[in-house]
Formats: sequence, C-alpha cells, structure tokens
Amino acid sequence: MELMAWLAEQGCSVVFKADGERSPGHRWMVIVSGGPLGTESFFRSNEASADACLEATLAHLESVGITPFA
Repeated sequence: MELMAWLAEQGCSVVFKADGERSPGHRWMVIVSGGPLGTESFFRSNEASADACLEATLAHLESVGITPFA
C-alpha cells in the first residue's frame, strides 16, 4: 500500500487486481501509468501473487530510473 500511495503522489494511476477467474499463476495484475512514466507509457504485469506484482513493479521502476527509496 505504501508503494501505491507513493506512486499516486508522483502522479501515477495504479490498478492492483486479484482475479479468481483467471488461471493459477496469473491471478494477480498490476498496471501503473502516467506520472514519471509519461503520458504515453505504462507498465503491466500478471503474476502468481501480490508480492510478485510488487517485485515486478519495483524492478520496472528501477529499470526506468524511478525509485521510491531515494
């Protein structure tokens, strides 16, 4: 929740979803758009767990030079 709040403070929109109708291994999804990612860019990841979504989001942010740990 802290990461989502930080992203919102940066001007991002964040969707975090759990979908029991999807197949195991891909039931969690995160989408981040806007803010420092730019108006035409977004990040989306489908993962097996909420923790895996968090890790994927942090890895993507780091890859584009954005960090909540500064």
